[in-house]
Amino acid sequence: MTRAAGKSRTVTRRRTKNNRLAAIGYSWAFTAAARPSPTREHYLRRRERGDGHPAALRHLFNKMLGQLHHCLATGQGYDPVKAFPHAATHGTTPPAEHGPDVAA
Repeated sequence: MTRAAGKSRTVTRRRTKNNRLAAIGYSWAFTAAARPSPTREHYLRRRERGDGHPAALRHLFNKMLGQLHHCLATGQGYDPVKAFPHAATHGTTPPAEHGPDVAA
């Protein structure tokens, strides 16, 4: 990035992201989206909206990072119902246990 003011000219490098944070964020989001949970529901919803796999994971990571910041800033514990309210109200229910049928 070149900036010129009067007779001086400065060339600087623009940083777009922290590579270490991006790498661990991808792993964190991938692991969170791999198991049935509100995070997986969020990931699948983003995929249904047309996001590709990497974009859906980036969006999930950004959301989780914002939630982590909120928890640390306010001293609150993590609550998945507050973090992903849409998944909590419209999410999948766990499958019922199938036991032997008992006739009464």
